[in-house]
Amino acid sequence: MSFKEEIERRRTFGIISHPDAGKTTLTEKLLLFGGAIQEAGAVKSNKIKKGATSDFMEIERQRGISVATSVLAFNYKDKKINILDTPGHKDFAEDTFRTLTAVDSVIVVIDVAKGVEEQTEKLVEVCRMRSIPMLVFINKLDREGKDAFDLMDEVEQKLGLTVTPLSFPIGMGYDFQGIYNIWEKNINLFSGDSRKDIEETIAFNDITSPDLEGIIGAKPAEKLREELELIDEVYPKFDRQQYLDGKLQPVFFGSALNNFGVRELLDCFIEIAPSPRPKDSDTRNVKPDENKFSGFVFKIHANMDPKHRDRLAFIKVVSGTFERNKPYLHVRHNKNLKFSSPNAFFAERKEIVDISYPGDIVGLHDTGNFKIGDTLTEGEQMSFKGIPSFSPEHFRYINNADPMKAKQLEKGVDQLMDEGVAQLFTLEMNNRKVIGTVGALQYEVIQYRLEHEYGAKCSYELFPAYKACWVKPDDPKNEEFAEFKRIKQKFMARDKFGQLVFLADSEFSIQMTQSKYPSVKLFFTSEFD
Repeated sequence: MSFKEEIERRRTFGIISHPDAGKTTLTEKLLLFGGAIQEAGAVKSNKIKKGATSDFMEIERQRGISVATSVLAFNYKDKKINILDTPGHKDFAEDTFRTLTAVDSVIVVIDVAKGVEEQTEKLVEVCRMRSIPMLVFINKLDREGKDAFDLMDEVEQKLGLTVTPLSFPIGMGYDFQGIYNIWEKNINLFSGDSRKDIEETIAFNDITSPDLEGIIGAKPAEKLREELELIDEVYPKFDRQQYLDGKLQPVFFGSALNNFGVRELLDCFIEIAPSPRPKDSDTRNVKPDENKFSGFVFKIHANMDPKHRDRLAFIKVVSGTFERNKPYLHVRHNKNLKFSSPNAFFAERKEIVDISYPGDIVGLHDTGNFKIGDTLTEGEQMSFKGIPSFSPEHFRYINNADPMKAKQLEKGVDQLMDEGVAQLFTLEMNNRKVIGTVGALQYEVIQYRLEHEYGAKCSYELFPAYKACWVKPDDPKNEEFAEFKRIKQKFMARDKFGQLVFLADSEFSIQMTQSKYPSVKLFFTSEFD
């Protein structure tokens, strides 16, 4: 296959949703279609001892949530599909935001009963900012839920999207009979028997045909015709270019748990979804079909295998091909590195791979060279943009609970911070360490992982901060900046890159600072120019 064809056949996407909308289950079912796993495990059910393939860590299994972003790849109908499964839990939002920098499109999963929830709103906003193409999957149709039209209205209003349905449910909950596939013009009947892998599909080119009554009954047939007519009048026709520009979002209905409507979603998705897209660096726009390799680290996962202390840096290939044992420039360190065992992911297996193409995710064994956002190239000095740290919302001092293990604690904290689990701030006054997180659950994860992976124990105490503000003075030498630092010295800290941060204790304090010291600029993300 030519280089161009390899790029064309790749689809790299993320699945985003509010916790419990069925994202991990959908991921599992997609893998099932790719033949990547034999039996999909549901997240909730204790009857199925097989845990979900995409949930790596012990905490995830205990709580039935996805904490780390995992990478799953499979082949389906001559396409190579890379799924980045993101945590839905809001305490891990930052990991998800960063993952969205590595995807070319997104599937948004919405629960039919709960509709659009808060976490979905935040994530979709990030996708809209970046004009990422989105496809909506409305899940759990075999349960009682909101009316399909009401749901689509809610998606349009709350998420600010323009939708067009490409499949439509016949009935809902107890009356759920199946799905009319608008995209392929056929009907897929629901047997309610989740053991059947793939339901029977009946091709149906003519919706006015009296055969319809015979299949789904007179009343449902009449209702379906009315609804399809309404769809024709109300919703825009599907236009692929508008979808690719992030201006139109197709909607599918189904039940991931019962493996229903998933094939329709996948078949349409691989046809319409974009292959790898160009990406902006600080010097230029980089296109996938360029000959020279470039890529960036969007995630670091330490100790994927507890038996071996290994860190894996996940790299998204942006352009050219990544080859095993070939030296590449680590731009931030300005030194060449080569990798003898780059990993590709295939369902739950990792495999060493000789060559990877744009859109692929490569796992590189890392001894501490990488930080999130690092760029690798074939020699060009450039860095990819758009992988910020956001201001945390919770702050706690971290204390060593076992003086004999100070070194292990320091190493563990350093590695977890490089991984982007949380942010570390070191106070200027006394060098005490403060950990900032997006959600409180992360403190448990850090404590658990420090103990189980590094043999170190820690305790926390609250630090009275409201937001982290990155500080940039107009003139570092002026009197105003010096006074600001003197007055606020108790709240001044450095992040892990040595940037100055003001840990403000309230919204009021931020406003006062801005009016009192106008030449000192404050930012709520670490990426500012």
